Amino acid sequence: MSITVHMVDVFGAGPLSGNPLAVVTGADALATHDMQQLTRWFNLSETAFVFAPTHPEADYRVRIFTLDREMPFAGHPTLGSCHTWLSGPGAPRHATVITQECGAGLVQIRRDQGRLAFAAPPLIRSGAPTPAELEDARRLLGIEADDIEDAAWIDNGPGWLGIRLASADKVLSLEPARRWPTRIDVGVVGPHAKGGDAAFEVRAFFTDHLGAIVEDPVTGSLNASLAQWLFATGVARDDYVAAQGTRLGRQGRIHLTRDDAGQVWVGGDTRTHVKGELDDL
Repeated sequence: MSITVHMVDVFGAGPLSGNPLAVVTGADALATHDMQQLTRWFNLSETAFVFAPTHPEADYRVRIFTLDREMPFAGHPTLGSCHTWLSGPGAPRHATVITQECGAGLVQIRRDQGRLAFAAPPLIRSGAPTPAELEDARRLLGIEADDIEDAAWIDNGPGWLGIRLASADKVLSLEPARRWPTRIDVGVVGPHAKGGDAAFEVRAFFTDHLGAIVEDPVTGSLNASLAQWLFATGVARDDYVAAQGTRLGRQGRIHLTRDDAGQVWVGGDTRTHVKGELDDL
Protein backbone atom coordinates (compact mmCIF):
# COMPACT_ATOMS: atom_id res chain seq x y z
CA MET A 1 0.00 0.00 0.00
CA SER A 2 1.48 3.37 -1.07
CA ILE A 3 0.07 6.16 1.07
CA THR A 4 1.19 9.74 0.56
CA VAL A 5 0.87 12.45 3.18
CA HIS A 6 0.78 16.11 2.18
CA MET A 7 1.21 18.74 4.90
CA VAL A 8 -0.69 21.78 3.66
CA ASP A 9 -0.86 25.22 5.24
CA VAL A 10 -4.32 26.74 4.69
CA PHE A 11 -5.44 30.37 5.05
CA GLY A 12 -1.97 31.65 5.95
CA ALA A 13 -0.97 35.16 4.90
CA GLY A 14 2.54 33.74 4.40
CA PRO A 15 4.35 30.39 4.75
CA LEU A 16 3.71 28.48 7.98
CA SER A 17 1.22 31.07 9.23
CA GLY A 18 -2.20 29.43 8.74
CA ASN A 19 -3.85 26.19 9.83
CA PRO A 20 -1.86 23.01 9.07
CA LEU A 21 -3.71 20.10 7.50
CA ALA A 22 -2.63 16.54 6.75
CA VAL A 23 -4.06 15.38 3.43
CA VAL A 24 -3.73 11.65 2.79
CA THR A 25 -3.94 10.12 -0.68
CA GLY A 26 -3.75 6.49 -1.75
CA ALA A 27 -5.56 5.34 1.39
CA ASP A 28 -8.38 3.42 -0.30
CA ALA A 29 -7.64 0.24 1.68
CA LEU A 30 -7.77 1.95 5.08
CA ALA A 31 -10.78 1.23 7.28
CA THR A 32 -12.57 4.03 9.11
CA HIS A 33 -10.94 3.16 12.45
CA ASP A 34 -7.51 3.30 10.74
CA MET A 35 -8.26 6.81 9.47
CA GLN A 36 -9.33 7.88 12.95
CA GLN A 37 -6.20 6.38 14.48
CA LEU A 38 -3.97 8.11 11.93
CA THR A 39 -5.73 11.42 12.60
CA ARG A 40 -5.06 11.09 16.31
CA TRP A 41 -1.43 10.24 15.63
CA PHE A 42 -0.97 13.38 13.51
CA ASN A 43 -2.65 15.31 16.38
CA LEU A 44 -3.80 18.13 14.12
CA SER A 45 -7.27 19.62 14.36
CA GLU A 46 -8.27 17.72 11.19
CA THR A 47 -6.94 15.23 8.68
CA ALA A 48 -8.47 14.76 5.22
CA PHE A 49 -8.45 11.56 3.13
CA VAL A 50 -8.93 12.01 -0.62
CA PHE A 51 -10.52 9.35 -2.84
CA ALA A 52 -12.05 8.95 -6.27
CA PRO A 53 -15.61 10.30 -6.34
CA THR A 54 -18.74 8.19 -6.17
CA HIS A 55 -21.06 10.99 -7.35
CA PRO A 56 -21.11 11.49 -11.14
CA GLU A 57 -20.79 15.27 -10.84
CA ALA A 58 -17.88 15.29 -8.36
CA ASP A 59 -14.18 15.63 -9.18
CA TYR A 60 -12.99 13.91 -5.99
CA ARG A 61 -14.31 12.69 -2.62
CA VAL A 62 -12.96 13.60 0.80
CA ARG A 63 -13.48 12.20 4.29
CA ILE A 64 -12.61 14.60 7.11
CA PHE A 65 -11.67 13.50 10.63
CA THR A 66 -11.08 15.41 13.84
CA LEU A 67 -9.35 13.79 16.81
CA ASP A 68 -12.60 12.17 17.93
CA ARG A 69 -15.02 11.95 15.00
CA GLU A 70 -15.66 12.13 11.28
CA MET A 71 -17.07 15.45 10.08
CA PRO A 72 -19.50 15.87 7.17
CA PHE A 73 -17.84 19.18 6.21
CA ALA A 74 -15.06 21.49 7.34
CA GLY A 75 -13.55 24.55 5.71
CA HIS A 76 -9.76 24.35 5.79
CA PRO A 77 -9.82 20.61 4.91
CA THR A 78 -11.96 21.51 1.89
CA LEU A 79 -9.44 24.01 0.53
CA GLY A 80 -6.44 21.85 1.51
CA SER A 81 -7.92 18.74 -0.11
CA CYS A 82 -8.74 20.63 -3.30
CA HIS A 83 -5.23 22.11 -3.40
CA THR A 84 -3.76 18.61 -3.05
CA TRP A 85 -6.08 17.06 -5.63
CA LEU A 86 -5.24 19.78 -8.15
CA SER A 87 -1.54 19.00 -7.71
CA GLY A 88 -2.13 15.42 -8.91
CA PRO A 89 -2.87 14.01 -12.34
CA GLY A 90 -6.60 14.72 -12.34
CA ALA A 91 -8.32 17.64 -14.03
CA PRO A 92 -11.62 19.30 -13.08
CA ARG A 93 -14.68 18.33 -15.09
CA HIS A 94 -15.49 22.02 -15.54
CA ALA A 95 -13.14 24.89 -16.32
CA THR A 96 -14.48 27.32 -13.72
CA VAL A 97 -15.30 25.18 -10.67
CA ILE A 98 -14.07 22.08 -8.86
CA THR A 99 -16.72 19.91 -7.20
CA GLN A 100 -15.91 18.15 -3.94
CA GLU A 101 -17.95 15.23 -2.64
CA CYS A 102 -18.08 14.97 1.16
CA GLY A 103 -20.41 13.90 3.94
CA ALA A 104 -22.42 17.10 3.53
CA GLY A 105 -22.96 16.49 -0.20
CA LEU A 106 -21.39 18.40 -3.08
CA VAL A 107 -19.34 21.54 -2.40
CA GLN A 108 -18.33 23.95 -5.16
CA ILE A 109 -14.81 25.39 -5.15
CA ARG A 110 -13.49 28.03 -7.52
CA ARG A 111 -10.20 29.74 -8.24
CA ASP A 112 -10.50 33.34 -7.12
CA GLN A 113 -7.65 35.83 -7.66
CA GLY A 114 -4.97 33.16 -7.37
CA ARG A 115 -6.48 31.40 -4.36
CA LEU A 116 -9.16 28.77 -3.82
CA ALA A 117 -12.58 29.62 -2.41
CA PHE A 118 -15.44 27.33 -1.44
CA ALA A 119 -19.15 28.08 -1.53
CA ALA A 120 -20.43 28.44 2.02
CA PRO A 121 -22.89 25.62 2.70
CA PRO A 122 -26.38 26.40 4.01
CA LEU A 123 -26.89 26.53 7.74
CA ILE A 124 -28.46 23.49 9.37
CA ARG A 125 -29.27 25.47 12.51
CA SER A 126 -29.87 29.19 12.91
CA GLY A 127 -31.77 31.57 15.15
CA ALA A 128 -31.19 32.89 18.63
CA PRO A 129 -29.75 30.68 21.37
CA THR A 130 -31.78 29.97 24.48
CA PRO A 131 -30.88 31.95 27.62
CA ALA A 132 -29.16 28.85 29.02
CA GLU A 133 -27.12 28.33 25.84
CA LEU A 134 -26.07 31.98 25.83
CA GLU A 135 -25.16 31.80 29.50
CA ASP A 136 -22.93 28.79 28.82
CA ALA A 137 -21.13 30.71 26.08
CA ARG A 138 -20.74 33.76 28.32
CA ARG A 139 -19.27 31.68 31.13
CA LEU A 140 -16.96 29.84 28.73
CA LEU A 141 -15.60 33.13 27.38
CA GLY A 142 -15.39 34.81 30.79
CA ILE A 143 -17.30 37.92 29.77
CA GLU A 144 -20.32 39.85 31.03
CA ALA A 145 -23.76 39.65 29.44
CA ASP A 146 -23.60 43.26 28.25
CA ASP A 147 -20.35 42.54 26.40
CA ILE A 148 -22.36 40.52 23.87
CA GLU A 149 -23.58 42.64 20.98
CA ASP A 150 -25.43 39.78 19.29
CA ALA A 151 -25.57 35.99 19.30
CA ALA A 152 -26.99 33.34 16.96
CA TRP A 153 -26.69 29.72 16.00
CA ILE A 154 -24.59 29.62 12.83
CA ASP A 155 -24.20 25.87 12.52
CA ASN A 156 -23.18 24.48 9.12
CA GLY A 157 -22.01 21.14 10.48
CA PRO A 158 -19.53 21.51 13.36
CA GLY A 159 -22.12 23.13 15.67
CA TRP A 160 -21.06 26.78 15.90
CA LEU A 161 -22.72 29.32 18.17
CA GLY A 162 -21.73 32.81 17.02
CA ILE A 163 -20.99 35.61 19.48
CA ARG A 164 -20.39 39.18 18.27
CA LEU A 165 -18.42 41.57 20.48
CA ALA A 166 -17.93 45.31 20.11
CA SER A 167 -14.34 45.26 18.86
CA ALA A 168 -11.44 43.15 17.68
CA ASP A 169 -9.54 44.21 20.82
CA LYS A 170 -12.29 42.70 22.95
CA VAL A 171 -12.08 39.47 20.94
CA LEU A 172 -8.30 39.34 21.34
CA SER A 173 -8.54 39.94 25.11
CA LEU A 174 -10.62 36.81 25.74
CA GLU A 175 -9.24 34.26 28.21
CA PRO A 176 -11.68 31.35 27.95
CA ALA A 177 -12.07 28.48 30.37
CA ARG A 178 -9.55 25.68 29.94
CA ARG A 179 -12.06 22.84 30.31
CA TRP A 180 -15.79 22.40 29.81
CA PRO A 181 -18.02 19.54 31.00
CA THR A 182 -20.05 19.21 27.78
CA ARG A 183 -19.37 19.60 24.06
CA ILE A 184 -19.32 23.26 23.03
CA ASP A 185 -18.31 25.12 19.85
CA VAL A 186 -18.23 28.92 20.07
CA GLY A 187 -17.06 31.37 17.41
CA VAL A 188 -16.40 35.00 18.35
CA VAL A 189 -16.12 37.98 16.01
CA GLY A 190 -15.48 41.70 16.46
CA PRO A 191 -14.64 44.56 14.06
CA HIS A 192 -11.21 46.05 13.57
CA ALA A 193 -10.76 49.78 13.18
CA LYS A 194 -10.88 50.88 9.56
CA GLY A 195 -7.65 51.10 7.61
CA GLY A 196 -6.07 47.75 8.45
CA ASP A 197 -5.71 44.66 6.30
CA ALA A 198 -8.58 42.88 8.09
CA ALA A 199 -12.10 44.07 8.83
CA PHE A 200 -12.88 41.55 11.59
CA GLU A 201 -11.02 39.45 14.15
CA VAL A 202 -12.25 35.89 14.68
CA ARG A 203 -11.53 33.29 17.36
CA ALA A 204 -12.87 29.73 17.56
CA PHE A 205 -13.12 27.66 20.74
CA PHE A 206 -14.27 24.07 21.05
CA THR A 207 -13.96 21.05 23.31
CA ASP A 208 -11.65 18.25 22.23
CA HIS A 209 -12.24 14.54 22.84
CA LEU A 210 -10.81 14.89 26.36
CA GLY A 211 -12.95 17.86 27.39
CA ALA A 212 -10.21 20.50 27.09
CA ILE A 213 -10.99 23.81 25.40
CA VAL A 214 -8.98 24.21 22.20
CA GLU A 215 -8.54 27.35 20.11
CA ASP A 216 -8.45 26.63 16.39
CA PRO A 217 -5.85 28.62 14.41
CA VAL A 218 -8.03 29.36 11.36
CA THR A 219 -11.51 27.97 10.76
CA GLY A 220 -13.12 27.93 7.33
CA SER A 221 -16.51 26.56 8.39
CA LEU A 222 -16.86 29.18 11.13
CA ASN A 223 -15.86 32.05 8.85
CA ALA A 224 -18.35 30.80 6.26
CA SER A 225 -21.26 30.92 8.68
CA LEU A 226 -20.07 34.13 10.35
CA ALA A 227 -20.05 35.82 6.95
CA GLN A 228 -23.58 34.62 6.21
CA TRP A 229 -24.70 36.03 9.57
CA LEU A 230 -22.82 39.33 9.22
CA PHE A 231 -24.09 39.90 5.67
CA ALA A 232 -27.68 38.97 6.62
CA THR A 233 -27.73 41.33 9.61
CA GLY A 234 -26.07 44.21 7.73
CA VAL A 235 -23.01 44.27 9.98
CA ALA A 236 -20.93 43.51 6.87
CA ARG A 237 -22.08 45.24 3.70
CA ASP A 238 -19.08 44.66 1.43
CA ASP A 239 -16.63 41.85 0.80
CA TYR A 240 -14.08 41.68 3.59
CA VAL A 241 -11.01 39.95 5.00
CA ALA A 242 -11.08 38.33 8.45
CA ALA A 243 -8.04 37.72 10.65
CA GLN A 244 -7.77 34.65 12.85
CA GLY A 245 -5.06 32.94 14.89
CA THR A 246 -3.49 36.18 16.11
CA ARG A 247 -3.30 35.09 19.76
CA LEU A 248 -1.69 31.81 18.62
CA GLY A 249 1.06 33.56 16.68
CA ARG A 250 -0.56 32.85 13.30
CA GLN A 251 -1.49 35.20 10.47
CA GLY A 252 -4.67 33.64 9.20
CA ARG A 253 -6.43 35.68 6.53
CA ILE A 254 -9.81 34.57 5.22
CA HIS A 255 -11.30 36.31 2.17
CA LEU A 256 -15.11 36.53 2.30
CA THR A 257 -17.05 37.55 -0.79
CA ARG A 258 -20.71 37.55 -1.78
CA ASP A 259 -21.71 37.17 -5.43
CA ASP A 260 -24.73 38.66 -7.22
CA ALA A 261 -26.85 35.62 -6.34
CA GLY A 262 -26.09 36.09 -2.63
CA GLN A 263 -23.77 33.08 -2.39
CA VAL A 264 -20.96 33.57 0.12
CA TRP A 265 -17.50 32.33 -0.91
CA VAL A 266 -14.70 31.61 1.55
CA GLY A 267 -11.19 31.93 0.15
CA GLY A 268 -7.63 31.61 1.34
CA ASP A 269 -4.10 30.78 0.30
CA THR A 270 -2.90 27.17 0.33
CA ARG A 271 0.70 25.89 0.37
CA THR A 272 2.16 22.39 0.50
CA HIS A 273 5.21 22.40 2.81
CA VAL A 274 5.85 18.65 3.20
CA LYS A 275 5.10 15.61 1.04
CA GLY A 276 6.18 12.05 1.76
CA GLU A 277 5.28 8.38 1.93
CA LEU A 278 3.73 6.81 5.02
CA ASP A 279 5.38 3.47 5.80
CA ASP A 280 4.71 0.45 8.02
CA LEU A 281 0.91 0.52 8.02
